[in-house]
Amino acid sequence: MTKKDLGLLILIIVVGAVVTYANPRFLSPLNLANTANVIGMFGISALGQAFVILTGGIELSVGSVIALTGVLFVDLIANQGVPWPIALLLMLGLGAVIGLFHGLLITKLKMQPFIVTLCGLLFYRGIARFYTGDSTAGFGFGQSFPDLEFLAAGRSFGVPNTFIAMLVITVIIWVVMHRSIFGRYLYAVGKNEEAARYSGIKTTLVIVAAYIICQVLTALSSVYFAMYTRSIAPSAHGNFYELYAIAAAVLGGFSLRGGEGSVVGVILGVVLLQELQNLVNMMSIPSSLNYAIMGGVILLGVLADQQFDAYRQRRRIAEAAKQTPQAERAAPAE
Repeated sequence: MTKKDLGLLILIIVVGAVVTYANPRFLSPLNLANTANVIGMFGISALGQAFVILTGGIELSVGSVIALTGVLFVDLIANQGVPWPIALLLMLGLGAVIGLFHGLLITKLKMQPFIVTLCGLLFYRGIARFYTGDSTAGFGFGQSFPDLEFLAAGRSFGVPNTFIAMLVITVIIWVVMHRSIFGRYLYAVGKNEEAARYSGIKTTLVIVAAYIICQVLTALSSVYFAMYTRSIAPSAHGNFYELYAIAAAVLGGFSLRGGEGSVVGVILGVVLLQELQNLVNMMSIPSSLNYAIMGGVILLGVLADQQFDAYRQRRRIAEAAKQTPQAERAAPAE
């Protein structure tokens, strides 16, 4: 755990203490379980976003992909009679295709990630609305999928399975990012893509792989969201979810310039955002101020992160100056 992660953990504890003092129901088993369930769903999509941000890119189509794949998944198992494991694999495959498409546009055609994914945000949302005739997709009366409902919305030992799935994925991604060659390549590309290319790294493959992983995890989270809501209005489902994912990554120490961040920080960022959501609900703050509070916290978090980086840079310069011999610092006498 880095110093940034530790600072974020302390902030989470402080905010949790404030919310608990204002409303002791915050620590009730029911509220903690519900919060953990939501953290699990948002955490999976935020981990995917982290891969893209690490390369210096951004993925704005996450919410629309959640709407599209969620609608398709529900229709396949509820109306088309497709077994849910096959439907799940199809959605993961669709996510991989979308990620591949975005990655190739960015690397081969040299388009800006912001433009590519912004167009995707509009395109996939429009497809989802057209597919359903702009109506709500959901399950029929009495339809039940016990195995799927247990895995997606059930609990094991009192812990939501979504949260357990997020923890398992977090461990895998931590190993990939921090203990594998591919992870080192991700950080290198994010720091300086041109230098990484001259070092022999196939930067195109690394960037495309990051977008594919992002959209596969997004598609997986969409299944959890679909089973959580049980109905999907494609015009609204998943709105601003990409901003939650980006905010969690940024709060967790990922730089939008790329090349920085830790997996633990992403999860802590998701926890903080959902804790703030609880703060709004339990302290009777008008829900209309929800996004305003989120935006203010994110702004303060980024500002604090920048100031911390500037402080560390000044410390490094000062330490380097102390280690430089006096004779080398002095100008030569004439």
